[in-house]
Amino acid sequence: MNAKIVDVSEAAKQLSELLSLALDGNEVIIAKDGQPLVKLVKVASPSQKPRVLGLNRGEMWMSEDFDEPMNDDFFTVFK
Repeated sequence: MNAKIVDVSEAAKQLSELLSLALDGNEVIIAKDGQPLVKLVKVASPSQKPRVLGLNRGEMWMSEDFDEPMNDDFFTVFK
């Protein structure tokens, strides 16, 4: 994987080219005054595997009082 560092002002002018580079698997770093700001990379495509209903049946549970109001003492932990 190759990395290309481009200043913000140049990135604005070359956006289409930089997008093509990123889509081809290259890393594009946009910098300002020599300091890296952001990295432009291709987004990984989501898994194409179908979800299976009931795959983890019985491995999870929910308490009977799950949706009951919290005890006021619970919130003292966060103060």
